[in-house]
Amino acid sequence: MEAGRAHASIARGVRNPELMAAALALVEGRLHDAEPVLKAHLKRDPFDVAAIRMLAELAARIERYRDAEALLRRALELAPDFLAARSNLATVLHRQGRSAEAIAELDTLQQADPGNPGNANLKAAALGRVGEFDEALELYEQVLQSAGKQPKIWMSYGHMLKTVGRQADAVAAYRRALALHPALGEVWWSLANLKTLRFDDTDLSAMEAALDRGDITAEDRFHLHFALGRAYEQRQQPEPAFAHYDQGNALRRTLLDYDADQTRAAVDHARTLYTPDFFAARGGHGADAPDPIFIVGMPRAGSTLIEQILSSHSMVEGTMELPDIPKLYAKARNMGGVAGLTADQARELGEQYLRETQVQRKSDKPFYIDKLPNNWLHTGFIRLILPNAKIIDARRHPMDCCFSNFKQHFARGQAFSYSLSDMGRYYADYVDLMGHFDRVLPGHVHRIFHERVIADLEGEVRTMLTCLGLPFEPSCLDFHKSDRAVRTASSEQVRRPINRDGVDQWRAMEPWLGPLVEALGPVLAHYPASA
Repeated sequence: MEAGRAHASIARGVRNPELMAAALALVEGRLHDAEPVLKAHLKRDPFDVAAIRMLAELAARIERYRDAEALLRRALELAPDFLAARSNLATVLHRQGRSAEAIAELDTLQQADPGNPGNANLKAAALGRVGEFDEALELYEQVLQSAGKQPKIWMSYGHMLKTVGRQADAVAAYRRALALHPALGEVWWSLANLKTLRFDDTDLSAMEAALDRGDITAEDRFHLHFALGRAYEQRQQPEPAFAHYDQGNALRRTLLDYDADQTRAAVDHARTLYTPDFFAARGGHGADAPDPIFIVGMPRAGSTLIEQILSSHSMVEGTMELPDIPKLYAKARNMGGVAGLTADQARELGEQYLRETQVQRKSDKPFYIDKLPNNWLHTGFIRLILPNAKIIDARRHPMDCCFSNFKQHFARGQAFSYSLSDMGRYYADYVDLMGHFDRVLPGHVHRIFHERVIADLEGEVRTMLTCLGLPFEPSCLDFHKSDRAVRTASSEQVRRPINRDGVDQWRAMEPWLGPLVEALGPVLAHYPASA
């Protein structure tokens, strides 16, 4: 009956001009047109699983993944055999960092729909997310035997090859994807994002030609703008470079739901909640384990470099940007709020973190890294549920850091980074809250300035290891020789020795960065001169 409901709902949708218009709006990226139509339709027919799935797709497009997940679970409750909705659910789980759950859904799909290349592609990506790189690469290679004309699968294969350090093979995979689909913007951006590849004149012409086409999606368009920005910056042509970065950011910003005032409100709430009295009254709360090392701060501030240095130590394992702390914080709020947590509840949340991140641990090293930068907002919560965990604040000059973010298109998250003023406010809010914790928990957070690491690698590494209670090991200075997988935008940069390539790159485009300077305010002037 449930499968029949899905088929009947889809058949009705094909005959319904409103739903067809909403579907077209989704395809063309006109989300503001699609949303009211879908919501009005579902008020009239709340059991239309095809419309529920379309609304879930819309929510996922603007990164409201919890809303998307709830809608898809409702669709599957009504129609358990609705395979397209289950595939969408796996995607949404993967994008929330819940890749083990995504793999379970994909295993169910594989039984019902064996040989589906899209599901196999997603499973390979999810396997990579939980650190099963060999299995992921093997699955990609199997899929490509039968789906070798699918450009997006070649692209995903390239992503995985990049992660494990096979850069030449990654470039070859990306080029195969472009041979099949020359206007696929994400592939051009993936080549740009290697940071070490230089575009030639043929590449530049191909990207410009793709951008001139009228039939590309908004997603292809903003990826092409970011890639062209990188290409013109490589050629030391700042004006067209900035114009492309600006257009790419503006287009991406229209597709995201970000409010800088909400970030400010979250900072104000944390400052009010986490006081010396708060922690004094909660001595002994949380899980005792000292295993996690959190690296927090802004993206593009040198956190991947710090992770690479630490994971070169015999006692520290690098993992990835783990989604668990934000998820547990949301759970704590649903339990009545952080302030109301009992000692047992705080300990259980800490133990849940340790259990659920175990999937990322592939060795018997005693310590492991969680480098989700946005965890700076949850510094107090981390201290409450994992009081013996170490926290490192990776900080970089505000102009270098924010400009580097402005040039970067992130696959997921970091919605603040697509506007110069939003980004300046975000950086200032981050500095404000970390200053609060310096006063409330003196010495609990160890701050590392990127410029000091460049100037005195050994001295900064020795100080950091001392703060972590670890002995110095020379291997930490040879971090670039590590063959570990790196799953961030800096993956190729940290495979090179320490260098100053990223310092002062913003100065070439300074004439257009006024909104950033204004939003940063006093934070810019107060950045440590000694750094």
